[in-house]
Amino acid sequence: MRDFNEKDKKKKKGRIQLPDNPANLPAEKLAELENVISASLKDGYMPCPMAWKIARDAGVPKIAVGTIIDKMGRRVIDCQIGCFKVDKTPFEDIEVKRLEGEVVSEIQSLQAANRLTCEAVFELARRYKLKPMDVSNEINARGFKVSVCQLGCF
Repeated sequence: MRDFNEKDKKKKKGRIQLPDNPANLPAEKLAELENVISASLKDGYMPCPMAWKIARDAGVPKIAVGTIIDKMGRRVIDCQIGCFKVDKTPFEDIEVKRLEGEVVSEIQSLQAANRLTCEAVFELARRYKLKPMDVSNEINARGFKVSVCQLGCF
């Protein structure tokens, strides 16, 4: 793996516009979060579940934690819905748990409305008592794409 360098930052800024301080946190809170994030890095990277935990424990939006991770030049890994994997499941000649019924209808409706977001994936998983990765796999198997990461990664 490699650092989130200036070239990466520039490319991301071309796709995603995030404010410097999306939660309008005071400087002390930002510094405190940066210290917690630094102490929580795993081999220099931030696992997605850990970033969520930091946000929950600090009582701040996930996007605030993601923004600090970006500013620190670190990368988020281990996405809970399988994004940013180089070796995504190809869904050919592989048995993947396929979903049916209402959840599939909702996925299709969200796709049609351009609202198939990371947050929507977690909401569907919660409502239908599924794993977020199962919902994400169904989305990928249908050739759809999840957008708007809750940490601001995509």
